[in-house]
Amino acid sequence: MAAIKSRDSKAEMIIRRGLHKLGLRFRLHVRGLPGTPDLVFPRHKAAVFVHGCFWHRHDCHFFKWPKTRPEFWQQKISRNVQNDEAAVAKLIASGWRVAVVWECALKGPGRLDGQTTIQSLATWIRSDRVSLEVRGKEDWLNHSRN
Repeated sequence: MAAIKSRDSKAEMIIRRGLHKLGLRFRLHVRGLPGTPDLVFPRHKAAVFVHGCFWHRHDCHFFKWPKTRPEFWQQKISRNVQNDEAAVAKLIASGWRVAVVWECALKGPGRLDGQTTIQSLATWIRSDRVSLEVRGKEDWLNHSRN
């Protein structure tokens, strides 16, 4: 687990580069905010989390319960999910807007078009909507079986 990056992951770097190219400026990993969001846009009062599907128990093809030490993994991943929910609730309660971008939206067979993902995130940042969730395509399995 020590080799797993919590910062500067490939998915996070894709988001950072894309939003920077669109002229959006942000702060990284602001510890003063609940959950330490990956990107913070103080001007827009927006926080963005880029979540790995395994570590945050996303309902997609990237998440499968490990077969070894099931109690440990159940406890660890469930705690991550609880921490995520608490952080989002605290951010929204204090007037911040929150977006979650899932790893499956940026890689794997169900990934979305990168430019479309970046553009929809940029549009949300500039809007007044409170939350956004960007996930990969769920119907890719149906198309691959035909």
